[in-house]
Amino acid sequence: MEKKPRFVRREFPPREVSSVSLALLLAAVLLLNAFLYLFLNKFYISSGRAETDLGLCPFGHFKLGTVKNCSPWLSCEAINREVRKLKRVGEGAVKKVFLSEWKENKVVLSQLTNSELKEDFLHGLKMLKALQSKHVVRLLGYCEQQFTILTEYHPLGSLRGLNETLHIPKYKGMNTWHRRLMLAIDYVSIIRYLHSSPLGTLVMCDSNDLDKILSQYLLTSDFHILVNDLDALPLVNRSAGRLVKCGHRELQGEFVAPEQRWPYGEEVPFEDDLMPPYDEKTDIWKIPDVSNFFLGHVDGSDIVRLHLFDIHAACKKKDPTERPSAQQVLDTYRKVLTLLIREAAMPGTREML
Repeated sequence: MEKKPRFVRREFPPREVSSVSLALLLAAVLLLNAFLYLFLNKFYISSGRAETDLGLCPFGHFKLGTVKNCSPWLSCEAINREVRKLKRVGEGAVKKVFLSEWKENKVVLSQLTNSELKEDFLHGLKMLKALQSKHVVRLLGYCEQQFTILTEYHPLGSLRGLNETLHIPKYKGMNTWHRRLMLAIDYVSIIRYLHSSPLGTLVMCDSNDLDKILSQYLLTSDFHILVNDLDALPLVNRSAGRLVKCGHRELQGEFVAPEQRWPYGEEVPFEDDLMPPYDEKTDIWKIPDVSNFFLGHVDGSDIVRLHLFDIHAACKKKDPTERPSAQQVLDTYRKVLTLLIREAAMPGTREML
């Protein structure tokens, strides 16, 4: 009797399937890493804002709006003749600020408020001229004789209004952990720049509380940060034994670094001459508090805080010599951004591998 052929179901070894899947997964990871490299390289190095790019104009010149040619910084005569005040938009201890117009462009005109503080005003102008870069508001002109400074206008204003701006319908799409972490990276980049500036190690002294810090920086329309107020920016020179003190009055509160507080207790009245000086590590102490403001309370911000926990704990070391440098903080922030973007793009990758 003829035997009927048996149909045998052939099964592929599981190992062969998993090898193919693993190869595909690894290829996807490599493609993702290549994409991340290109994206983050563009963000870190250029972002359309090279380290010293100010519209590719030579020092002492600027380019504004849609104008193609570079103009020299405006002189006293040009400011008096060509700049028109529109309205006062702010006033501080050192200067009053006017929204103004120059050749159909909105600009900002700052003028000395108190003649007793003219040295602070001139110091701020000196810093503004010397530190022109992607981190600093663009200088358009000045007049030392009339104590006047002209700078670029940024309609979103200072960082104090960040949360309000992010609730405007036009900008709600920016209110993400990703964009907020980028702002924190911008802030630390500025601190790094000041600590390794062309002039040496500079300390941001107008920073005794969070509100004061935020008032020193501007938010640009493309959601980057610029430092705007450089009136209180003393120089640290360790080789010459030169440290700094931020003002001549007693500083209090947990926001300022421990070395900025009076060390001799309440029983000894504060005397400026007895107050020990300090260095740029006071700026590092404040980074976690400022970054906490940037991160806000959006989906994913707590995960970012968790990844930044160790570096922030190091920033809060009581001994300033044990705190990281601004460059080390910046490197960590960038690594965390890269890691979280990768995990957001390919959730579960770690478990699959």
